[in-house]
Amino acid sequence: MMRFPPFALRGLFADVAHPRVPCRRLVTGEVTPGRLVQHWLRLFETHGVSEPRESSEIIIAHALGAKTFPSLPPSVTRRHISADQLKDIQSMCQQRLGRVPVQYIIGEWDFLDMTLKMRPPVFIPRPETEELVGLVLRDACGGLRCSADPLILEVGCGSGAVSLALLRRLPQGRVIAVDSKEAAVSLTRENAERLGLQDRIQILQHNILTDPLERLLAWGPVDAVVSNPPYIPSADMSRLDPEILRYEDAAALDGGPDGMDVITGVLHLAARLLKHDGDVFLEGDPRHPEMLLRWLHIHPEVHLQLISTVRDFCDKPRFVHLRRS
Repeated sequence: MMRFPPFALRGLFADVAHPRVPCRRLVTGEVTPGRLVQHWLRLFETHGVSEPRESSEIIIAHALGAKTFPSLPPSVTRRHISADQLKDIQSMCQQRLGRVPVQYIIGEWDFLDMTLKMRPPVFIPRPETEELVGLVLRDACGGLRCSADPLILEVGCGSGAVSLALLRRLPQGRVIAVDSKEAAVSLTRENAERLGLQDRIQILQHNILTDPLERLLAWGPVDAVVSNPPYIPSADMSRLDPEILRYEDAAALDGGPDGMDVITGVLHLAARLLKHDGDVFLEGDPRHPEMLLRWLHIHPEVHLQLISTVRDFCDKPRFVHLRRS
């Protein structure tokens, strides 16, 4: 399974200039996959491309019909690359030199036990968000574990990663997945159909900050609200890697001056949509748990209580669990 952090590559970006590096001294009939990995690894390093080895190995493995380079059978790794394969690899690696995310170049990415289709500029799910799914399943005592058929609202569904992962683990569960962008709604719908989960998910284009709440109220009270919202403070956006800045949707990342704009919108929404004892699970910036505590103190009308703060695999306070009282 592909696990390294997302960055950027090129697929539908004819307007972006990037270096054109010829595949010198690589002649069809002489090039093995291993030699080609080393060739592009060196070029990626020379041009400052992040994750150079992973980029080279995943692109070449994809061109040869595998997900990872180590999974290629010996019969393939010993065989010389064909002219068509060499051309395909050359094209994809040139895209990577333009700093397009690998996920966009190969058109898919693994999230937990699912392979999801990826398409720019929809937000690419990060490895830490897999922990958000685990947190929901483990800690939602007031809602999911006490309900035979839980109803979950995901705000900001992106590719559908979180919603679809929850549906695969909750056989009787149902999800309402909303996103402000049509590209995300379309991709979530496509991934749901690919996984055969389309009958248990309702996917809506909806901006929780500007669209009428009544549209969601029609779906009834929910057991849990889950979100990996835009949470990067606006002042920090310029520090992101060029892959992210050039190709991923900024609206899926920029959370306003303090990164809390959409987070507080989710909490106001939860106050209206959650059942009594329903749960909220949020991913955010490590600075947000303390900010959230202050916000809850100022806004008692939302009737939400902070249950726990959970650290991610880098030991940063990344997730919060709240409950409606």
